[in-house]
Order: sequence, then C-alpha cells, then structure tokens
Amino acid sequence: MRYLPLTDSDRRAMLAAIGATDVDELFRDVPAAARLAEALPLPRHQGEMEVERAFTRMAGKNLSAGCAPFFIGAGIYRHHVPAAVDQLLLRGEFLTAYTPYQPEVSQGTLQALFEFQTQVAMITGMDVANASMYDGATAAAEAAVMACRVTKRARVILSGSLHPHYAETTETSLRYTEMTAERLPPDPLGFEDLLGRVDSRTACVVVQNPGFFGGVRDLRLLAATCHEAGALLVVMVAEPTSLGLFESPGAMGADIVVCEGQSLGVGMNFGGPGLGLFATRDKYVRQMPGRLVGQTVDVDGKRGWVLTLSTREQHIRREKATSNICTNSGLCALAFSMHLTMLGGSGLARLAELNHAMAVKLEQKLAAVKGLKVLAQSYYNEFAVHLGDGADAALLVDKLADQGILAGVPASRFYPTWPELAPVLILAATETNTEDDMDRLVAGLKEALS
Repeated sequence: MRYLPLTDSDRRAMLAAIGATDVDELFRDVPAAARLAEALPLPRHQGEMEVERAFTRMAGKNLSAGCAPFFIGAGIYRHHVPAAVDQLLLRGEFLTAYTPYQPEVSQGTLQALFEFQTQVAMITGMDVANASMYDGATAAAEAAVMACRVTKRARVILSGSLHPHYAETTETSLRYTEMTAERLPPDPLGFEDLLGRVDSRTACVVVQNPGFFGGVRDLRLLAATCHEAGALLVVMVAEPTSLGLFESPGAMGADIVVCEGQSLGVGMNFGGPGLGLFATRDKYVRQMPGRLVGQTVDVDGKRGWVLTLSTREQHIRREKATSNICTNSGLCALAFSMHLTMLGGSGLARLAELNHAMAVKLEQKLAAVKGLKVLAQSYYNEFAVHLGDGADAALLVDKLADQGILAGVPASRFYPTWPELAPVLILAATETNTEDDMDRLVAGLKEALS
C-alpha cells in the first residue's frame, strides 16, 4: 500500500469533522500510564545484514520447543504436522486467509472450506459447522452470545474448567450488553456443581472438555439438566485430537460445540494464529455466526460451491447480524482440513490413543517424584499436578527452563490472585514426547523439589 502524506490542513479538516481539537484527543481513553512519554530507543537505521544478525542473536535467546523436552499445553499443543500440509498451502489458489466472495473464481477454496465444515461437523457430532472463526476464545464468546439469542435469556454460566482466556474473552464480549457472565472459580479437582446452578434464567452453560486442568467428564447429565431448564449446553474443546478417542460432544447432548483447532495442521507459532471451530444443531443454523459454504449447481447443472449464509454486519442490517467479527481463519482452516484428511478417521483415533498413552506413561514416571500428586481422576493428554505445600510452580518452571527443560505451565500464570494454585503445574504430553524427555523432566523435578 503506497504512503499517502497528509498536510496540516488535511489533519485539521479531519479533526473538525469528528469533533476533536487535536490528535492527542483521539487517545484520551488510553490511560496516561500506558502511554509512552518519549520515543522508543530504537536505532534509526541499519543495513539488511546487520538487522538479520541482530534478530538472529535475539532469536538465539529463545528455548525452542524442537530443541528441548517440551511439556507445555494449556491451550496450545505441540503435534507433528506433516510436511505436505505446508507445501500444499503454498499453492496460489489457496494462499489467502480471507473468505472468497467471488465464487466464480474461488471454487477451489470454497470446496476446501465445504469439506472442512463437513469434517468439523463429523468429529464434533453436530449437524452443521461454519467456515471457521477467528480462534477458540472468540468462538466461545460467540457461542455464549448465540445461546442468549436462541433462548432469549441473558445469564451465561462459565465453568471453572473453562480456559481463563476463553472465559475472559466471553466476559469482555458481554460486558456492555444486557447479558451477564457468571464465572465459576477454577476447578482443578473437578468438584464444581454445575447442575445446581442451572435455572429458568440460564441461557447456557459453557464447559470445556477435557478441562483446563485436564479433567475429562461425561456431559450427558449436564446436557439433560440444561435442556430440562430450557438452556443450551456449549462445549469447548481446546484439544481437538481428543475427538478421535472420546464420545463426541454432540452425542453427549451438546447444542453448540466450539474448538481451538490449532492442534491439527497449525503450528504453535509463539501462541498464534489459532483457529476457531464452530458447530451446532440444524435448528439453530440461522443464529450461527460466521459464514457457511454450501453446495449448489450452476445454470448448466454442474456442481459448485457458494457462501449460502453470511450473517455479519458487512452483509446484512446491523440489528440482524449474528456477529461483528469480520475475520475468519481460512488458511488455518485449510491446514486443519489437510492434516485431518491425511490422518483419516482411523489415523485420528490412533493419534488420540498415542497422546493418551504418552500422558499415562508420564504420570507413571512422575510417581517417582516425592510429594507430587496428580489432581485429575481422568484425563486425555494433559493433567495438573500439585507439587506440594509451599512449592512455587512458576519458580520451578523457570529453574528447569535454565536446564533446557520446558516443564509445563504454572497455574498461577492464569490465576495470579489464587495463592492456593501456586503449587499447581499443568503438564501436557503428546506424540512428540519421548521417554528421554520424560526422564529428564522427572530428574529435574526431583532435584528442584528435594
């Protein structure tokens, strides 16, 4: 995009049009403490080779996931992505992250998204899925808003098993509306009472499975309780590979299923981008946010694909819009679909079995660490451990990182105001972990906790 300079008179005219006296007034809502008092001490300019060397030195300070025992999860997971995925994504007809609005020149991308929707509907056990959302957090927030529209109620219950980032995003989305979010305390032991909180005012219950602390639960009774009260059950799946092993949320009675799809086809990339999956029942399809690719025929009777549902503000009247999020994750959705296609149904099940087996093996090895206790009674490939009274998981993680071991995520990073969670460490194991990785982690924990 070429640079278009503005003259002083241009600036004055624009400020007058919006009723501002000067440019600084545009930033008055930003707290003074968050503003820079002076310019950053950045070098004015350097040559290309000098910049490359400087960034290489900076990158060398990172401890890479591929170069160390890696047990970090908590919403972003390390999996092996076939090299064919990245290679196919380089094809020009796929190389876009945006939604194709001109079907006559976008049949390849539209067909891929149609197949993606089909795959998402199948693995979640739902009737229909959209062409992707921005990420798992915004998908969870959109699901809560959708449930309020469907039920014409305003009370959203957020389980303590829900990832804190998803809960916070949902709270932010509801903050300036008539809808309210009732967020339950963190639930590392899986003892929260969701059934007793559902009443005639409840629009939906949002629960994560497997939960943020790793616990896996049977959702059928919760689904029945929600439906008896006229509420919807929203199930969040942060680790979609688990859908190859467990009964689908749809089969357990979920009304809306949302996922963070990063695990399949999308690398960790320092925490993003992610991929939001969104699926629901047929009867709610017109309340579903995002876009829906459908199959049709042209004037010659040939099969083709078009956007058949696109209910956001850009396309319809604002008051009728189901979402004001203008971004999906088309390229990440394509990567997800490619990876899942290469796995197939049996491959996904095998991958899920491998993940669970690695987590079980890790738990068995951790039994050698005195004072350490696994909190979850059942889990998939991630679980929380209590390191013992007085232990600080955050300090331990830093200490092991200095030894070249990425030893999970301290719960206190997400719950800094909950001192009782300071000794809690969340560990994830996937098919990428080896026994040597686990032995190094166990040895590091023994030394650090001795």
